[in-house]
Formats: sequence, structure tokens, C-alpha cells
Amino acid sequence: MAEPVVTPGATVVEVPQSAAGTLHLVGIPELPARSTGRTVRFAIEIEDGLTIPDGEFAAAVTRVLVDARGWQAADGVHFVAVSPAEVAAGTHTDVRVVLATPTLTAKLCAPLDTAMAQVSCWNGSRAVLNLQRWLRGAATYGQDLESYRTYLVNHEVGHGLGHRHAQCPTAGSPAPIMVQQTKSLDGCTAWPWPTRP
Repeated sequence: MAEPVVTPGATVVEVPQSAAGTLHLVGIPELPARSTGRTVRFAIEIEDGLTIPDGEFAAAVTRVLVDARGWQAADGVHFVAVSPAEVAAGTHTDVRVVLATPTLTAKLCAPLDTAMAQVSCWNGSRAVLNLQRWLRGAATYGQDLESYRTYLVNHEVGHGLGHRHAQCPTAGSPAPIMVQQTKSLDGCTAWPWPTRP
């Protein structure tokens, strides 16, 4: 069953609650050269049967990971893309960023219950992004879907880098990236990056 959703720009889209229930790896755009910091190898997976183009999702995730405001600057890491062929050949990945329907998200995130709040998660080596949130965003970000998606990638990958949830330090200040901003800003203002503005 799909729920009609009005996204920014008033385009009505369908958010499927389930699809094939299986994943496929997608190609990753070439990254800017960077050699400093701890190496974090990442791959990108999408649930089979989604209508979102592989390249579009991979480009969005990659833009966030290599942005100057992201984890490379904040955590002293550098991301290295692992291609589908390399994964198939046995190359290790530290992080797999996954886009999945709510049904598969619940399965991949278990035992965490993602169904009630339609949240995403970090589990094992996967940053599982809930399609419901990717398409709908969250009330905390209003109509700014692009910033919310940036937050979603940074928050779940942040868990993969070893960061735990945080709280708002001062009312009115930009929320630390590890605040559960999907649920509440806890008195802070929305901020989608691990570096400070």
C-alpha cells in the first residue's frame, strides 16, 4: 500500500511501503582526490523495485560525504568509494548507505523498531535510510527536503563513524548532527552538517 505525499513544489508522489525486499549495489560517482585522515570505504545499495534512479541517489549521497562541511572535515576521515565489482570481488566496506522502503528498513534495522516513527538507523555496517523519510522529510525541516536528506545521510553515517546520539546544548543554537533531528530539535535549530556554521 502506498501513501500519497505532497512534497516541496506540490508534486504528489507515491511512497511504497514495500518493494522487492532485496538490495543491489550501485555505482558511485568519482570522488575528489583526498588522502589525509582515516580511510572509510563505503558502498551504496538500493532496494530492488524502487523508481528512484540509482545514479540520482548515489550522486546525492556522494555530494554529502565529500562536502567541506561534512565528516571528512569534522572527523578527520576520507571516504573511498567501493564499486559493485569490487564488493563482488570481496573488497571490505566500512559503511554501506542503503535506501529502503519502510518494510525493508524495519527488517534491516531490527531489533530497533522503526515502524512507528518511520525512522532510519545504523545497524551492523549499514546506514539504512527509510524511503518514507527520503521522500517526505520531517516536520523539523519543514519544506527543506534537500537539507533534511543531508542530515539523514550525515546522521546515520555518523553512527558508523562511532558517534552516539547527542542533545541540544543551548536553546536556539544549531543542532549537533547527532541530535535525533527527525523526532525533535530539542530546542535547537535544524542543522544538517557535522561541522558548525
